[in-house]
Amino acid sequence: MHDLKLVREQPDALREAMRRRGALDALAPQLDRLASLEQERRALIQQVEEQKAARNAGSAEVARRKKGGENADDLIAQGRALGESIAALEARATAADDALRAILIELPNVTLPDVPEGGEDANVVVREWGTPRRADGVQPHWDVGARLGLFDLERGVKVSGSGFVVYRGQGARLVRALLNWCLDVHAAEHGYEEVWPPAVVTRATMTGTGQLPKFEDDAYAIRDDDLFLIPTAEVPVTNLYRDEVLDAAQLPMAFAAYTPCFRREAGSAGKDTRGIQRVHQFDKVELVRYSTPEDSAAQLELLTGHAETLLQRLGLPYRVKLLAAGDTGFSSAKTYDLEVYAPGVDKWLEVSSCSVFTDFQARRANIRYRPAPKDKPRFVHTLNGSGLALPRIVAALLEHYQQADGSVALPPVLHPYAGTDALRPAAAAP
Repeated sequence: MHDLKLVREQPDALREAMRRRGALDALAPQLDRLASLEQERRALIQQVEEQKAARNAGSAEVARRKKGGENADDLIAQGRALGESIAALEARATAADDALRAILIELPNVTLPDVPEGGEDANVVVREWGTPRRADGVQPHWDVGARLGLFDLERGVKVSGSGFVVYRGQGARLVRALLNWCLDVHAAEHGYEEVWPPAVVTRATMTGTGQLPKFEDDAYAIRDDDLFLIPTAEVPVTNLYRDEVLDAAQLPMAFAAYTPCFRREAGSAGKDTRGIQRVHQFDKVELVRYSTPEDSAAQLELLTGHAETLLQRLGLPYRVKLLAAGDTGFSSAKTYDLEVYAPGVDKWLEVSSCSVFTDFQARRANIRYRPAPKDKPRFVHTLNGSGLALPRIVAALLEHYQQADGSVALPPVLHPYAGTDALRPAAAAP
């Protein structure tokens, strides 16, 4: 949600932000309507205030006349007429405000100045780590998974439909090992409070983080109860302090949460459908942070570094991309995508997206903090990132660590969690 002050005092800045996203042409009618509604709303409020002042003056004159024994019927009639007029004006002002907010809630966030303008082709690789394995002779992860019995795509389809996966045996153990290891590192080393949130949330919660109303088609909805399966733990965790005022001493706050994630991927038909690259339900450890506005840029770098640490310890070559404005998510002001190289499919796979939302989500969810005991509350800045998202990490591990004997080696950090140093064919398993 945008500050009305921006609409009123810097309409050109808002238009420029939409232009940098490549969305100005599509949003121009809404922006024009927005400016008109704000002018109408303010004019109506002024009329209400003027008529209330006139009514108050009339009431005072009525009291004076009655005290002096004079007739005040004409002023009383005028007061009633003013009351009716004020009620009508207030109704119009409320309607204008509702219409204005309906437009505001559909407008994406303003990206930060260091975010390049343009679309996906304007994304910038800011750093790389590790040496990608050559793709020659490397099997895609779906062949490895079938050969080692790690996941069952056919039965996933049978029980739930396309886009769902059943992990089995060593594969199920690997998923559990990854999730436990990620949570342990973030909690013990990076200072995150572990949270185990619900996987079902209200409409208000989805609206607070920006999933609704714009992306309702991508959500799995429980229609009879007006509830939604979460697309990411960002949604419930960011909303933990909705409609609350924090103390400045509590910031920054950091939370790590594992949840299953549910996405209909309504606009992604035909994209990356082989194997487990794009599915409707997946597991993820999410990192969420609250910060002061002054500290949020540094917090984004810190958060991104926490996700990178995991990739380095897994030994997976990766790159960090700064997304251009047109490729930046609806609620985000700046986003780094972390992509690992999967040689079996010869692709860079996004496994983490680390973003700062400035006060965009906090305005929608009304999350504030008080800088000092008597200060006026300010909106916090929210951040989040995947740390990490499965199943693409699984796909990258299966492809990067393939061995000549048909096994898949596991990074040393996972050995105590997985109970083994490698994934092997069942007949060769110890």
